[in-house]
Amino acid sequence: MTDKPPIESPDPTLASASLQQIYAELLARIGEDPTRDGLLNTPKRMEKSMAFLTQGYKQSVDDVLHGALFDVHYDEMVIVKDIEFYSQCEHHLLPFFGKAHVAYVPNGKVIGLSKIPRIIDVFSRRLQVQERLTQQVAAAIDEAIHPQGVGVIIEAQHLCMMMRGVEKQSSSTVTSAMLGVFKSQQQTRNEFLSLVERRR
Repeated sequence: MTDKPPIESPDPTLASASLQQIYAELLARIGEDPTRDGLLNTPKRMEKSMAFLTQGYKQSVDDVLHGALFDVHYDEMVIVKDIEFYSQCEHHLLPFFGKAHVAYVPNGKVIGLSKIPRIIDVFSRRLQVQERLTQQVAAAIDEAIHPQGVGVIIEAQHLCMMMRGVEKQSSSTVTSAMLGVFKSQQQTRNEFLSLVERRR
C-alpha cells in the first residue's frame, strides 16, 4: 500500500479572497503582471469563463428533462449521433472535446430529442474524465426512462495529450457504455456500432 502525498492546508487568506483575486494571484505567480493592459480584466473574464464551463454542477438531469418524457409505442432503436461536446480534464484543467453518440431502445417511453444533448452538457460541463462522462450519460438515460437498453460512445481529443506530455496531435480516445440489450445482445450492439460508423 503506497502512502498518499500529504495534502497542503489551504492558505487561510484564500477563504476570504474572491475568485478574481485568486486568478490575479495566479497570473502573478506564473510570472505575469496582472495590472498590465492586456491582463487587467483577465481575472474577471476567467471567473465568468469558469462559471460557464462548470455550470453542470448547478444543473440536474431532472431539471433538464423538465417533463420531456413521452409515452410512445415504439420499440426500435433511437439514435442521436455526432453530438458535439466540450469538457475539462480534471487532472490538468485542460479541455477535451469531441462527439457523443447515444442510442436507446424504448420500453414505453421516449425522451424529447433535444434533451439528449442537454443531458450530455449537464455532465460534460464539469471537471471530468471521459470514462466517467460516458457512464454518467448512459446511467442518466437508463434511470430516466428505464429503456430496454442504452448505448453511449464518446470520441474525444484531449489537449492534455496534445499540448503537453506526450504531445500526440492526431490521437483520439474512444469510450463506450452499454446497458441492457446493448450489452446482452450482440446484434443490437452491432447495429448501433454500424449506424454510428455510417457517415453522411
